Amino acid sequence: MEKKTTRKKRSDIFRLSLTEDVSHREVRSLRFSRGRMVIGLITILVLVLVAAFCIIAYTPLRSFIPGYPDAQTRKQAVQNAMRIDSLETRILQWELYTENLRRVVSGEDPIRLDSLISRISSERELGSKDAAAADSALRAMVAEEERYEISGKKRNLPIEGIHFFVPIRGSVSVGYGPSHPYLEVSAQPGTTVMSVLDGSIVYVSWDADEGYTLVLQHDGDIVSVYGHASKLLHKVGDQVRAGTPIALLGNESLRFELWYEGRSVDPAGYIGF
Repeated sequence: MEKKTTRKKRSDIFRLSLTEDVSHREVRSLRFSRGRMVIGLITILVLVLVAAFCIIAYTPLRSFIPGYPDAQTRKQAVQNAMRIDSLETRILQWELYTENLRRVVSGEDPIRLDSLISRISSERELGSKDAAAADSALRAMVAEEERYEISGKKRNLPIEGIHFFVPIRGSVSVGYGPSHPYLEVSAQPGTTVMSVLDGSIVYVSWDADEGYTLVLQHDGDIVSVYGHASKLLHKVGDQVRAGTPIALLGNESLRFELWYEGRSVDPAGYIGF
């Protein structure tokens, strides 16, 4: 009985030999069992799969995979997303314009920016996804400089009733103060800077430390100033629309000033950054 058991155990051991053809001298031999052979094959398969994944994921070879988006496709997708966002903003602008025009004709007060923000904030606290999307769009809305015309006469609104386009998306790192009548808004270098209202570029300067500075004149005796730009997208004398890209940010913050009737005002009181 013991002989049979020993013979069975020996049959589970295999040997792979490498011998010379002429002398039949054994050059190398490898002994292994069934379990070791299975483990070895699985290990080799896993290593091959890992190597193939690394080559595809971290090398340009992935662009040859059918259906994988190349650089041009991704760039086009980003441009399409920007166009869609711009169209949505423009539609919401016209909706707000129409609603305010209806209110003015009927003798009601126009919608104010602070009431819109308060309403959106309340809806956001309730967890409404639609309210979050409306907040992003409404804060990017702009009022028409012409104001609302009735019978050919313009109804001049105070600065509190004007809806400013957000010049750049970011966080306020330096607040407005008597010693520095401007805001510093932190954002990534190269971020697009937008015009807050319709207007014209009246002044451009450049400094080695500060970069480019642009000054825009708007209707209603409003002036906006944009500093720390690395590249200009328009020149002096150009007419720009609200939300139009006017420059690219140079460092990590935009210096933004807002002037009304010759006096500096806190932009955070009228624009939600």
